[in-house]
Amino acid sequence: MSKLTGKVAVVTGASKGIGASIAEHLAAEGAKVVVNYSSSKAGADKVVANIKAKGGEAIAVQGNVAKEAEIEKLFVETKKAYGKLDVLVNNAGIYEFLPLEAVTPEHFHKQFDLNVLGLLLTTKEAVKLIGPEGGSIINIGSIVGAMPVASAAVYSSTKAAVDAITISLSKELGPRKIRVNSLNPGMVETEGLHAVGFAESDFRKSVEASTPLGRIAQPSDIAAAAVFFASDDAGWVTGQTIILAGGQRQ
Repeated sequence: MSKLTGKVAVVTGASKGIGASIAEHLAAEGAKVVVNYSSSKAGADKVVANIKAKGGEAIAVQGNVAKEAEIEKLFVETKKAYGKLDVLVNNAGIYEFLPLEAVTPEHFHKQFDLNVLGLLLTTKEAVKLIGPEGGSIINIGSIVGAMPVASAAVYSSTKAAVDAITISLSKELGPRKIRVNSLNPGMVETEGLHAVGFAESDFRKSVEASTPLGRIAQPSDIAAAAVFFASDDAGWVTGQTIILAGGQRQ
């Protein structure tokens, strides 16, 4: 039997990149997956099609998880389709690097509203669908939460907040058998990395040069760790943060 047979999972921001890979890996282990997306219906539909082509089960549900009403709708649709929830992956997020002199309230709220408040409100709704047998919450943080970089004061602080939330909620939700852990990737080769021009940059080369394993991550590297946290293999693991960066240190 696969590790996640009988489980239902919601993955936010799953139309591409890390989220898409996590959704496909969870489905490959037997989970029924709700592929959440904010704007890219085509991307989400492609992920669902990939899952179904391999014999899995999935649906795509639109919802901007920076907005409370759309978060509520996401879990109404999840309950309608599958009746319960076992795994939530808080993957949806945004990053924007600006030097201090360019920081504005808009820049701050754009990232905190999704990366922090959205994560909290999504988790708040999710736990209502998790039964007495418990479940797993997986937060996608970043290496920059613990190892901040220049021109990312706001983004780095959102991811430091995710680490704090993970520990706090692991203590609060532990009595309900809900485990809460976070995965903190370093640089990952995603569509977003290419879009911002980092994929072939000197920055990427410097990261690879300082990484003992000599490369940046692929989305599947992060997805494999998410499967572990989602499964009963991690049944005695909560409140933990794993840095997934090939051994990179500042």
